[in-house]
Amino acid sequence: MNASQIERFFATLQAANPSPQTELSYASVFELLTAVLLSAQATDVGVNKATRRLFAVANTPAQILALGVEGLESHIKTIGLYRSKAKHLLQTCQILIEQHGGEVPRSREALEALPGVGRKTANVVLNVAFGEPTMAVDTHIFRVSNRTGLAPGKTPLAVELGLLKRVPPAYLVDAHHWLILHGRYVCQARKPLCQVCAVVNECDFGRHLKSAAA
Repeated sequence: MNASQIERFFATLQAANPSPQTELSYASVFELLTAVLLSAQATDVGVNKATRRLFAVANTPAQILALGVEGLESHIKTIGLYRSKAKHLLQTCQILIEQHGGEVPRSREALEALPGVGRKTANVVLNVAFGEPTMAVDTHIFRVSNRTGLAPGKTPLAVELGLLKRVPPAYLVDAHHWLILHGRYVCQARKPLCQVCAVVNECDFGRHLKSAAA
């Protein structure tokens, strides 16, 4: 994809969805951090079902800690890897209380120092909660970036850095959401829905399909 194709790519996605949002349910920065921490190898739908029950009884670091291991696990046991996630969440809550006054820190360094919070989770919190122009490269963004030719890379970090260079500044804050949603619902892993894709003409893969069919 060249610069003009990238511009049309994001202009089209923006026109279809001017204000994209995460599909994780949350009502505070801490709830967002919790939901993202729990979302590894799990669907947003599954996480939302669990956090709906959890947040009804505990939605602050102190309240989560008060549940204890067994209490927390009982609320999130429908999520994959729930035992290790419960351990990490409890450790994170302890650090938030002891080092950050119970608040979620705004710096990448402080976020990545929390148990269970890696670069991708930190990027989601920085972008969604604080409006930072970050790229949380999950499997959807990794696939879309490589398949379309938007920002090819062999690792998530390579794709992230490529996106930060290639996405026009006007689209950077929302690009993370557009790419995830596009990968989740259109540019799917096994069978991309190129026949209904609004940006197929800007996509390297789509143009290759058209030339092959001609």
